[in-house]
Amino acid sequence: MLAPRRFLPSLSHLQAFEAAARTGSVTAAARELNLTQSAVSRQIKALEEQLEVELFHRERQTIRLTPGGEAYARDIRDALKKIGTASLNLRANPLGGTLNLAILPTFGTRWLAPRLPSFLAGNPGITLNLMTRLTVFDFALEPVDAAIHHGMGQWRGAETALLREEYVVPACSPELLARYGFKTPADLRQAPLLHMTTRPDAWERWLRLHDVADEHVQGMLFDQFATVAQVARSGLGVALLPTFLIEEELRTGQLVRALPDAGEMKSAEAYYLAWPHERAGHPPLVAFRDWLLAETQAYR
Repeated sequence: MLAPRRFLPSLSHLQAFEAAARTGSVTAAARELNLTQSAVSRQIKALEEQLEVELFHRERQTIRLTPGGEAYARDIRDALKKIGTASLNLRANPLGGTLNLAILPTFGTRWLAPRLPSFLAGNPGITLNLMTRLTVFDFALEPVDAAIHHGMGQWRGAETALLREEYVVPACSPELLARYGFKTPADLRQAPLLHMTTRPDAWERWLRLHDVADEHVQGMLFDQFATVAQVARSGLGVALLPTFLIEEELRTGQLVRALPDAGEMKSAEAYYLAWPHERAGHPPLVAFRDWLLAETQAYR
């Protein structure tokens, strides 16, 4: 349901207000919008009259947002950004076949990206826009149709579909393996252990699974698998890495399993596709979801 017309100001008034609020200057806003100062001032004044709310404190030649104006500016800025994004998407694909997808960085580059040509070839009318996200977010506040998520399959206000489970192994450089000569799971405690911020207790769980003491497990901390894998390749420690994300490194010998005959652990979390309820029938999402589930069927 749309708001009454009195609460739907013109776009030009909103742009003038947002520019002045962001720059803190009518002069700067006028320069940015290619208008005169008086035109910007008139548009802001008209907006205040329509809303019946003062948005700026005016002090001689300066302006300062009121508390209400400051909150309104944040909301309007987000709204203008969404309008701009929607217009850009429509221009890129007039038929409306755009899918905005949030992806995990390493999953996106290592697993998804090499497979996307087959999806796009089979769905030539769809434009796919990718953006990276490391954490769960609110679909209501982000212009995203779906997201690839690693976790327990729960996302507030969204539906999810299981893509694949995950198995991790201790991996390191050949040089580090030669230096320590790991034979048993307990031997890994002698080397530096590399940790992920998104899975801070992974090493503790792995050690308990293999009947090894898990107290005082310390080491370098990273926020992305690509980074921790690179550090492991450099010989700075042992990392717990998903096997399907390091297939190339294992094949070429850049990384080796620290314990060749043991050490694999199934993660408690898995990979899911998540989408807001109201986008469930969005045609590009339906096509992508069907394709993605077929691609990951063998890994469940």
